[in-house]
Amino acid sequence: MRTASRLDDVEESATLKVTRRAAELKAAGRRILSFGAGEPDFDSPPVAVEAARDALRSGFTRYTQANGIPELRSALADRYRKDYGSPWTADQFIITVGGKAALFELAMALFESGDEVIVPTPCWVSFPDQIRLAGATPVLVPMAPEDGFQIKAEPIVAAITPRTRAIIVNSPCNPTGGILERADLEGLVAAAAAAGVHVVTDETYESFLYDGRRFASGASLAAQYPETIILVGSFSKTYAMTGWRVGYAAGPPEVIEAMGRIQGHMTSNPTSFAMVGALAALRDGGPQVVAMTAEFEARRDLLVAGLALLPGVTCPPPAGAFYAFPDVSGLRRQGLGGSLDIAEFFLEEANVAVVPGIAFGNDDHLRLSFACSRENIEEGLQAMREALARRLD
Repeated sequence: MRTASRLDDVEESATLKVTRRAAELKAAGRRILSFGAGEPDFDSPPVAVEAARDALRSGFTRYTQANGIPELRSALADRYRKDYGSPWTADQFIITVGGKAALFELAMALFESGDEVIVPTPCWVSFPDQIRLAGATPVLVPMAPEDGFQIKAEPIVAAITPRTRAIIVNSPCNPTGGILERADLEGLVAAAAAAGVHVVTDETYESFLYDGRRFASGASLAAQYPETIILVGSFSKTYAMTGWRVGYAAGPPEVIEAMGRIQGHMTSNPTSFAMVGALAALRDGGPQVVAMTAEFEARRDLLVAGLALLPGVTCPPPAGAFYAFPDVSGLRRQGLGGSLDIAEFFLEEANVAVVPGIAFGNDDHLRLSFACSRENIEEGLQAMREALARRLD
């Protein structure tokens, strides 16, 4: 069977691959402790669940406008205007089937053969492949591990060429937890605007910042640079609504209109009652987000402290998101191979699922999600310590 050549350089999502392998081992009777998928283990907000139920009971189960229900787009416009002073109206928002669909539709609307798209690395696994599927070339710019992979403007700006179409920045970052500080955001956007380059800010993990840090949103510069900033957000992580598949994008009218045309042919519209639930979460789910963030910070501290006790492993605390990205190069020097081999070792010998750093562009690291219980974290760390002790003795 021949498949389209555009898939030749596209790999299966590494995170989904780990999840699938862990599920296979569970089905075979093994108890797997997973640090793999980036999925909060909290329930969705009760207000969202009740609103969706009410929508179902009232028969709100038919097609909606392709760009999403007006009430949700208006609420998002109000929220970003209030929080960041953005100029976007409801018509400059599109609701999508998760943040991933928003990013894919953006890629299809903006990128084509001959274009370059800059992505700081390590980066989320789907960025390069979405760029390639649109026919463009990803330009991967490494960030420095010594400062927690903080996203810096200078190396990104230095990578801009006449072929650069856009820059995609994910802050806080999956997989590193690195963030883009305000000064770097301003410098990056100013340079991109001068070069006629879009800046796509993927703000999926906006709510999860630690140690009292403040978030720098691309929305805060949209009034000054209306043709430059395109924002992508998601209800999946913020409100523990991963399975609801509700995301969104905001930006220049021409871009949102183009995304709407694509979405009209791809999904028709996001799920009607899921959008009603998302609207309820946006309006009344704030207290749960605050509680989740506090719990994630406690779990982060527990995981980082435990990783420090593993021989050959170092891990500074991530600034945001809910991932640790420990350096395991010390294990490589002790004969355990690259990150893929180390991840396989922990899965097969410790029954612990982690994601190899090579999937994100750095073979010296692993990604561990702490969107799981403290008990899971403690038990998983103990199993990893015991497996390493057996291997390295």
